[in-house]
Amino acid sequence: MTDLLHSTLKQYFGYSEFRSGQTEVIAAAMQGQDSFVLMPTGGGKSMCYQLPALLLPYVTVVVSPLMSLMKDQVDSLQAMGIAADFINSSLSRDQVVDVFRRLRQQQIKLLYVAPERLLQPQFLERLSEVGVSLFAIDEAHCVSQWGHDFRPDYIALAQLKQHFPQVPLMALTATADPATQQDIRQQLRLVQPYTSISSFDRPNIRYTVQEKFRPFEQLVALLKQQENQSGIVYCSSRKKVDELYQQLKNKGFAVGAYHAGLTNEDRARVQDEFKRDHLQLIVATVAFGMGVNKPNIRFVVHFDLPRTIEAYYQETGRAGRDGVAAEAVMLVDPADIARMRSWIQAEENQARAEVTMQRFNAMAAFAESQTCRRLVLLNYFGEASQKPCGNCDICLDPPKGFDGTVLAQKALSCVYRVGQSFGMHHVIDVLRGSQNQRILELGQDKLSTYGIGKEIGHDYWLSILRQLIHYGMLQQDITQHSVLKLLPAARPVLRGELALQLAVPRLVPAKTAKQAKEPKAAQKQDYDRVLFSKLRALRKQIAERDDVAPFVVFSDATLIAMSQQMPQNQSEFLAVSGVGQTKLSRYGDDFLQLIADYLDS
Repeated sequence: MTDLLHSTLKQYFGYSEFRSGQTEVIAAAMQGQDSFVLMPTGGGKSMCYQLPALLLPYVTVVVSPLMSLMKDQVDSLQAMGIAADFINSSLSRDQVVDVFRRLRQQQIKLLYVAPERLLQPQFLERLSEVGVSLFAIDEAHCVSQWGHDFRPDYIALAQLKQHFPQVPLMALTATADPATQQDIRQQLRLVQPYTSISSFDRPNIRYTVQEKFRPFEQLVALLKQQENQSGIVYCSSRKKVDELYQQLKNKGFAVGAYHAGLTNEDRARVQDEFKRDHLQLIVATVAFGMGVNKPNIRFVVHFDLPRTIEAYYQETGRAGRDGVAAEAVMLVDPADIARMRSWIQAEENQARAEVTMQRFNAMAAFAESQTCRRLVLLNYFGEASQKPCGNCDICLDPPKGFDGTVLAQKALSCVYRVGQSFGMHHVIDVLRGSQNQRILELGQDKLSTYGIGKEIGHDYWLSILRQLIHYGMLQQDITQHSVLKLLPAARPVLRGELALQLAVPRLVPAKTAKQAKEPKAAQKQDYDRVLFSKLRALRKQIAERDDVAPFVVFSDATLIAMSQQMPQNQSEFLAVSGVGQTKLSRYGDDFLQLIADYLDS
């Protein structure tokens, strides 16, 4: 059996070895056992059901939440010579009839459907007639009310055990804490499932958190570092998406906008243009992402703080799915943390509010952490780790401390002198001796703290005030327009009874991707970048000819392998990771010719 699995893996998928955990899950499926699979995005979940589907006698039905995701996966499978199809509302009645005809004739190995379609009585009846070997529930966290993307339609999937008691069920997800994992098993009524929980670590992703000072300028600087690579910028609201999209478009970026307020046609068009590399950048709400089967996304930026670590982890996981080095950057305004907590506290359902607050507090702790970002993530998901990763902003450029007692005294005194009745920016204006109209009208230019911090810039003071909030010496009263108020912990500092260590404010990014050392996952990526660029151009040309996304032809990781190995015949080309028999016959001649011409030039 082991030899058969490996030969099938190479023939269709072009890989010589399975990733960690895949073999055991596949073996469980082949033996008719239920399974629960928790693997990070890009960790190889789909292989767990796609490969056994080729060897099992009947069709494998894959439950997928989005039409675009179905189409991308089916396109990729068909490009590898695998008989796959989908049934959803984009098909005509005649096309659906044709799919069922091929199912009856056992010409389809994988069928993708949405849960709503699958659970229609007539549909279940037809499936029982043609025979099912395996049900794969993708994005299984949608079945749990504790999951971050709960969908009521998924709850009803428990019916599958009633209609097909002998057919194994495989539940797969990339993000689920222990409570959600247990809920998934119960909701789907899995019977003694084989459980595979892989490492949550994505070593190829560099995690960076930047404090917001001038967010748009910070974002543009980040995008310029990326040199036209594919990326996603997440925002917290539709309004912000629209504003940011227009600003970036005016700056000349190839950008699209995506949120639930747009028409289905507009969303589908933007997603398709991004998938085909016609757009390099998507500005979106969390509505964009689950259906993105695009492995060459090189960066994800969170323009606003996400609500949960689960959401953050899944959204950052859309970068670098091909295993190539990628960036995850989050811009944080600490004032957003206080606002979010206030909204959660207003929730009427106290039990739900308590869980929501607990999860948000974990997200805030990640953003405010002064320890390795990856350790915070891994330990949150129950993966005990104490070794710093060496590939996050904290590891690459550890925070520097200084004696901030005097600056803290100046800031706290100013808050007191203005009557604890003004917000951060006004307090900073007083400290810096601003001549603005309001300060003069209020007579605050006569205060003892007026101008005592004029030698320090606005953004520097902003960071100092935020740190004093973190230390519990100041509070932003969001019920009164975020005015600053002193807390009891400020007294010993004001009296000179306590020395205070603060972090030197970072007014520029800690390290850019070019300045920082390469992560471990990227150290082996020594390859000919000129050849890689030519291979990408050829890939795009072929993709447009065949009307598929470029990654359907070959992934970036496979093009990098070609740029390293420079195969010169069919045997060497087949040895490249990601090249199977079907892709060799379809694309081999074109790519081998380009490599030969390059070597001769």
